[in-house]
Amino acid sequence: MIGVFSDTHGDLDAFDAAYELLRAKGARRFLFTGARYTDLDEWVLWRRKKSRGGREYSDADFLADVTQWLVAAPQDGLARTPASREAPADLASEDDRRLVMERFVRVPERDSLAYRDPTVANKAMDLVGETLCCVVHDKNDLVRDDLLNALVFIHGKESEPAVVQIGPRYFVTPGRLVGAAEQTCGLLEKAERNLSFSAFRLDGHLVLPPRVLQVDSRSTKLTVK
Repeated sequence: MIGVFSDTHGDLDAFDAAYELLRAKGARRFLFTGARYTDLDEWVLWRRKKSRGGREYSDADFLADVTQWLVAAPQDGLARTPASREAPADLASEDDRRLVMERFVRVPERDSLAYRDPTVANKAMDLVGETLCCVVHDKNDLVRDDLLNALVFIHGKESEPAVVQIGPRYFVTPGRLVGAAEQTCGLLEKAERNLSFSAFRLDGHLVLPPRVLQVDSRSTKLTVK
């Protein structure tokens, strides 16, 4: 399962609540579609500080992190698969911090510094099962090549969660965590050979029942409009 949320606008409590809700529902990876791009970094620092009881990061913490990383590093030289186990509940150690960052795919919004940084992609491609998905904050940033290459487009900047089908393509949004009547986030998961998307309020209430995205080319019946 993949957790999807957007538009936190500096509200780290909302970011944290969305992460915990989606993690509890089984999400092992996360798509953060921006607004604010830097909220991921600030949330990680905020969570680490909370886990240390609010005290600042010390030299002793650094040495403990290095020691734990060396002990936990794979001895066979192979990289660990980020989604091979549950998403960490605690970000106290450097090892868990790295693991959490590896679980996230994020994209910047237009008014962020990252959007103007040539080293940061404004869109990201992510493979879910056998389906290529394009992640972007503003769907108006999509160009012809994006539409030709992907079947599912996951975006933010919308007040409510929704699944919109245009021909064989699907446009999926989790809604907003800040600036909307309800704070919502979503789950994207495999459904046999297709995908399914659902959305929830932060209290866990289901606001968008699972919608099947009929992406399997072997299927001819469209069920989402």
